[in-house]
Amino acid sequence: MKRDELAAHLSGTPGHGTLRAWAREILERAAGPGVAAVHHPLGFVCLPVERDGGEGVCLHLWTSVLPAATPTTSAIHCHSWELVSYVLFGAVGNRLPELAPDGRPTHRLFEVTSGPDGDELRPTGRTVRHAAGTAERFGTGAVYRLPAGVFHESVVAADAATIALGAERPGRPNLSLGPLGAAAHRVARRPCEGAALRAVARAALAGLSG
Repeated sequence: MKRDELAAHLSGTPGHGTLRAWAREILERAAGPGVAAVHHPLGFVCLPVERDGGEGVCLHLWTSVLPAATPTTSAIHCHSWELVSYVLFGAVGNRLPELAPDGRPTHRLFEVTSGPDGDELRPTGRTVRHAAGTAERFGTGAVYRLPAGVFHESVVAADAATIALGAERPGRPNLSLGPLGAAAHRVARRPCEGAALRAVARAALAGLSG
């Protein structure tokens, strides 16, 4: 299925069997040679499926097969993409913090510029005060939407996978919350390929079959 077909599936009542079968086909190919994915700094494996200009489709895989990633700033971020996600298996949560520009600041906003081989994080002049906000949780078969520009932190306690449809919104920055005094720095995106990707794909296939 192409992105438009997937979007049509997710706009109504998703056909769980159809979507799982599509994902299984992608993962079976990923378990073979010549496929590359990325171990994202936020802790999941991103397996690109389709990209056309400002729109794309990926599988996001949270797995215990690989060591957990540790962000250099924090896991709280917002992006220029509007995302629609479908939970294939497991459970995915989002924490939506309250960020206030007044009062005593606790964090600085960092602008993130992404390239093929990594991310440049530059401190901005904007500081905010962070407080706990709301939380949401989505189980197998759920569809959830995340508008561009909404700060959030993904919370995934065990293996899980989603189909993620992204649509870039021009003019929206990618931002991350970081320490007040942190300097500009670069984060390399580690490829996930070969034996590592095959292990991740096999674990995800087992999750789909569970």
